[in-house]
Amino acid sequence: MSEIKEISAEFAVLGGGPGGYTAAFRAADLGLSVVLIEKEKQLGGVCLNVGCIPSKTLLHAAEVIREAASAESFGISFSAPKVDLEQLRGHKESVVNTLTSGLAALSKARKITVLHGVGSFADNHTLKVTSAEGEPSSVKFKHAVIATGSSTVRIPSLDYTDKRIWDSTDALSLTSIPKRLLVIGGGIIGLEMAAVYHELGSAVTIVEMMDQLIPPADADVVRPLMQVLRKRYKGIFIETRVSSVDQSGSVLKVFLEGKKAPEMVETDVVLVSVGRRPNTQGYGAEDIKIRRDAEGFFETDEKKRTSVPHIFAIGDAAGNPMLAHKAVHEGKVAAESAAGLPSAFTPMTIPSVAYTDPEVAWMGLTEKEAAVENIPYEKGVFPWSASGRALSSGGGGRGVSKALFDPETGRLIGAGITGKNAGELIAEAVLALEMGADAEDISRTIHAHPTLAETFAGAAEMYHGSITDLLPPKSVK
Repeated sequence: MSEIKEISAEFAVLGGGPGGYTAAFRAADLGLSVVLIEKEKQLGGVCLNVGCIPSKTLLHAAEVIREAASAESFGISFSAPKVDLEQLRGHKESVVNTLTSGLAALSKARKITVLHGVGSFADNHTLKVTSAEGEPSSVKFKHAVIATGSSTVRIPSLDYTDKRIWDSTDALSLTSIPKRLLVIGGGIIGLEMAAVYHELGSAVTIVEMMDQLIPPADADVVRPLMQVLRKRYKGIFIETRVSSVDQSGSVLKVFLEGKKAPEMVETDVVLVSVGRRPNTQGYGAEDIKIRRDAEGFFETDEKKRTSVPHIFAIGDAAGNPMLAHKAVHEGKVAAESAAGLPSAFTPMTIPSVAYTDPEVAWMGLTEKEAAVENIPYEKGVFPWSASGRALSSGGGGRGVSKALFDPETGRLIGAGITGKNAGELIAEAVLALEMGADAEDISRTIHAHPTLAETFAGAAEMYHGSITDLLPPKSVK
């Protein structure tokens, strides 16, 4: 047996995803000695390696195919695309490798000790690490951060040894393009993968248990997307559950239960996209009495400290929403708190984006949440059919910008945007909410013309009553 390598550090990070490497980098910049432990061969976690980045790379390829086809409507025709799957896969991997090698270089420049191996708590000041080659290390730490992420939820009745049953990682591997693809789950991940495979040639069917796609978002924000996808996909069945899948034959038979769903749909591949669960077990956290809540997340305070105060938890392991940008900001807070700075994770909102076509983005209060929590609000809505930029961009004016305001103060409390680049546009709404902007602040801020960004100002103007591009509402504030 190899001799155990002993390492001491002021700050140890378990998990090298966006939250983990951010925490490590920030701690090093603040003068702490840092050890970063990652079980995979390269840093970046799910997001960079098999999530956010490869999916957006493939979504861009899908967008190119889609825009080339749509140009025919205004007089520009292209030949049918020829997809070199191996080259496309190589391009995706080159993007990932560029970013992961950058992380390795940044770690080295900051003099961070990076250990590639499986880590677990031996006690509340020691992490044991075993490399893929079986070489053991022991890391003594003053502070630690748990940044272990999440894993795909699996449907127990399915046989995942069948290569026709995919999760998101399988879909992103891009080994083949099935003639027919059925996606179980109409959330963000499922819809993004559906968009890629549709443009590459698959006939797509979506099955969603809830009463709409992207259930957390407001129905009116999702509606423009739904209208597009109903024409684009083979079938979309909401309020429908998969009762069973017959995997015995040459095709998969998916049995459905829903008001407007067929009893059975045949498909070549099933993509399971029904959510993710936090990775909070299996590495000794329970042995050192780190508390978890009813949903399995680690309980943390605003400094991201767990029930063991010198151990922090961030990212997917520390609560919803499971988003990389949330993890990044939590990682900075954990590092700053460990370094003794007065830091806290107290965002007023965390934006969500579905990189579909059209994109769907929202932040702050939704109308759904307002109804459940009995929160009063008023709103302004600007349809993209009145946007010169939206119409001239070839999207047919598909989209909507909506802003919710506090009736007493006029302050922005929520927003939803659907349309091209909605994920970029929502940033203005996030900043406006964080800065306490009201409808007049937004509407009197001069936006460049013609831009899609004007549509958010237009939503504020609709509420404020100062709109000129449309007829103003009856009440002018």
